[in-house]
Amino acid sequence: MKLLPARFLRRKLSDYGVFPNTVAGQITLYLFSLFLLLFVTKQLLLLAGRSSGAAELTGWVFGTGFVTALFFLFIFLRWMRQVVMWRLRNRLIITYVFIGFIPVALLLLMAVIVGYLFAGQFAALEASSDIQSELNTLEAANQTITAQVAAVLRQGRAAALRTVLPGQEKIETHFPNRSVTAYLDGQAVMSQSPDADTKPEKLPPWLKSDFKGATDKDGRVSLRVASLAKVGKQNLMVVSTVPFDESLLQRIAAKLGRIDLSPDTNVQVNLRGEEVSTGSKEGMKIHGDMRKPASGRPSRLLSGGSIPPQTGRFDWRVWFAAPLEVTDWASGQNHNMLFVVTTRPSALYARLFSTSVESAQAIWVALIVVAIILGLLEGFALLVGMRITRGITRSVSNLYRATTHINRGNFRHRIEIRSKDQLAALEGSFNSMTESLENLLREQKEKERLQSEIAIAQQVQAQLFPREDVQLSSLELHGICKPARTVSGDYYDFLPLGGEKLGIAVGDISGKGISAALLMATVHSAVRVYEFGGVNGQRALGTPLTAHTHAIQSPGEVLRLLNRHLYNSTPEEKYATLFLSMYDGESRTLTYSNGGHLPPMLVSRDRVRRLDHGGTVVGLLDKMQYEEKSVAMDPGDIFVAFSDGITEPENEFGEYGEHRLLESIRENFDLPLARISELVLAAVQDWIGAAEQPDDVTLVLARAR
Repeated sequence: MKLLPARFLRRKLSDYGVFPNTVAGQITLYLFSLFLLLFVTKQLLLLAGRSSGAAELTGWVFGTGFVTALFFLFIFLRWMRQVVMWRLRNRLIITYVFIGFIPVALLLLMAVIVGYLFAGQFAALEASSDIQSELNTLEAANQTITAQVAAVLRQGRAAALRTVLPGQEKIETHFPNRSVTAYLDGQAVMSQSPDADTKPEKLPPWLKSDFKGATDKDGRVSLRVASLAKVGKQNLMVVSTVPFDESLLQRIAAKLGRIDLSPDTNVQVNLRGEEVSTGSKEGMKIHGDMRKPASGRPSRLLSGGSIPPQTGRFDWRVWFAAPLEVTDWASGQNHNMLFVVTTRPSALYARLFSTSVESAQAIWVALIVVAIILGLLEGFALLVGMRITRGITRSVSNLYRATTHINRGNFRHRIEIRSKDQLAALEGSFNSMTESLENLLREQKEKERLQSEIAIAQQVQAQLFPREDVQLSSLELHGICKPARTVSGDYYDFLPLGGEKLGIAVGDISGKGISAALLMATVHSAVRVYEFGGVNGQRALGTPLTAHTHAIQSPGEVLRLLNRHLYNSTPEEKYATLFLSMYDGESRTLTYSNGGHLPPMLVSRDRVRRLDHGGTVVGLLDKMQYEEKSVAMDPGDIFVAFSDGITEPENEFGEYGEHRLLESIRENFDLPLARISELVLAAVQDWIGAAEQPDDVTLVLARAR
């Protein structure tokens, strides 16, 4: 009774399709349970005041939560595809969403992103331009002072250096906190600073030429300009320094907004312009505080200017951070500091169009580019909606056209299925129905065609192979062909030539089926005609045959004639491999020529001779000549000719191969040829196993007596 609520809940969840029956669903459930356990444990530790233990669980909570979210997303997408997208109504709703809602959302999102990035980048660019302008003004004043100091030193009036700087009232007003130091060969000869007690700085060793830029010394950022001049053989270096203080930032950000500069790399600025430290508690600073952190360098968030007032509902605050390249005054190495510009679009617009018309044109071009991009996105969204709608209407149209084909008796028509939804299932059912009707008609035609092919194959096979083994007093013969299909592509024949003479032919036709059988019949007839051509010709003339009469064509000549015949009468892709030989029992000599067939073997107890003299395949090339060779057969020698159906079958250990065929022959050397043939074919079948016979198997054996 206690299990009834759980079973009931499981059944209800299964009815709604939310019970985790799949592996992914079960993994997601376990991960979600683990996430809840870790999250609750962390909250309990926080309530108990054990923050260190809660901090250790933070990574586990985040990791399990992230993985669980990925699995939830996967299951949700699969559920959308299998459940939601199955119904036609839901597909139409999604179509409307893609056509109407998504394009508008994309337009708004892209407009906000592009506008914000453009405004922020423009604000940072204007701030950088104002800083550069201040540097240019300072550089001009410093060059004037350098020229004056150099003139005084050339006149030998070093004591008059204190009177050089007066007359710079305009510059002093612009840079009230400016300090100037003159160095002659690295030694300070003149120094002026707002703080009279400040000692002149040492000239850094890396400064060998003119310099202009922002510098960092002990955490204090300044604008510095150095000008180099020659006084005789001595080098005069005049350095003007203006600290980065609130007055300087106020002047730079006068018409732009507020600028915040953090000399400490551990200090960040939030959206409100407030200082936030990412370091330890000792490194935390309050705005305007000059305490020193653990590193010993003073840190201070410098701010200047004020955020412009809001002029409209959409005149939102723009916050953008940009790097400021700063040179370390002691080492001369460059690094970046962060400055943040906070402004509003109205201020940027006023500054943009108050400077030049070209800037307005550039903004107009950028807006056009953005509009084109948004137009492309809108077109893509419309295309997606149109494709979904087209998929629905296409299914209905395909079903209608398919019924008209069936009404006309065209049962071969099939609907192309391009989706996996309810309409696709209906199209699949329609295709199954028409396929069943077509199979009923095809089976009847297939039976008639097979019967016709079998009858033709039987006639061809009756002509190709000897009806019974031909035996000589000096030669024992046996041949067998086991087709892989109804029709065999292999060929062998025994040709009695009178007396103790016999011709042996073994071949393989390219291709399979009826065409190969017909070509084999052609080869069979041609071999017999060419082989007996001399005999039949002399008999027609009434000439008696004697031992010295060359009435029988040689194997090489027969192959040459057959090659010419097949080359001229068959397509280019049709050819045959053919081994042709003539055995003379009186001399126990086998004269042969091999036309591209697997070389037969002449096996004795102590050696193996391969019969490979001849030429290429028959019927492929014109005007081919075929060599002949004669070998003597001793009593007991076995002639072995075979097709590739014996040596090329494979299993996991490789091909059967000629060496295994030779082992089977020698192991059963003294048995009758029919028994040897039976054992060889059984060994080949065992090698193949339960697999289908891949090719025709032909084996011809002849033993000299």
